[in-house]
Amino acid sequence: MIRATQNVLLFFVAAAATLHAQSKLSARWEELTAADFRQGIEQSKGTCLLPFGILEKHGPHLPLGTDLLNVRYASLQAAAQEYAVVFPDYYFGQIFEAKHQPGTIAYSADLQLRLLQETADEMARNGCKKIIIVNGHGGNEHLLPYFAQSQLDHPRDYVIYVLDGERHRPGGPKPRSSGIDYHAGENETSNTLVSRPDLVHLDRAASESGADLKRLNLPENLYTGIWWYARFPNHYSGDGSVATKELGEWNMQSWIEGIVDSIRAVKADNVSLKLQNEFFEANRHPLDTPQ
Repeated sequence: MIRATQNVLLFFVAAAATLHAQSKLSARWEELTAADFRQGIEQSKGTCLLPFGILEKHGPHLPLGTDLLNVRYASLQAAAQEYAVVFPDYYFGQIFEAKHQPGTIAYSADLQLRLLQETADEMARNGCKKIIIVNGHGGNEHLLPYFAQSQLDHPRDYVIYVLDGERHRPGGPKPRSSGIDYHAGENETSNTLVSRPDLVHLDRAASESGADLKRLNLPENLYTGIWWYARFPNHYSGDGSVATKELGEWNMQSWIEGIVDSIRAVKADNVSLKLQNEFFEANRHPLDTPQ
């Protein structure tokens, strides 16, 4: 009798666990049904993430989609802690500096901006009134702030936020390399050992040089677009062969925590849209603005 009662209890516990698992909303936009999507927008308070990567060479040892794989991994892990709807793979950014390397997809500048604007507009039309663009690619560091600033061109009923780059906590494993480490080097390779270890080929990491060739001699505050190619023609900066999963776990945890903090801050932000609307109203009548 006791055993039968225990079996019944176990059955109901298992059934409840299964029901809970089935009822838990996915954070992935593409996995939600239409009804679940509506529930997701409500649960997220209209807060959605747009993880922004790229398709480019990452040294001789990492996949072309490294930036996209890493930023989407971090975003999904963050959304599991603080719910937000996460947009599908997005890789339509700035990468002209890698067009000489196989596998690079570099869209024209006007298409990048147009596609990003229409994507944001469509996200907002579907209830994403607070859109956090989570940048995972260094080549977007100028594109995305400009895009955010361009949102003041005309009235919108949503707000764009840009979270640019990873957040690094002090401490953690000591890096094994002492040289430059920008692209596909120790840190980025370590991160990918966490997000997609099956795609990392550490045995190939030393087959090309990631050294800075220093082929330009210009003042630091003088910019030219060819600077990256002048320094790193292999599209590789650093030494990925010394990467460790331990370092990647530390980096990723810091990045995820930063995204979680941003989601919470954006959910609580009731000021940006009000100020945006106030600005739009004021800029219709600039001569009426007190001087």
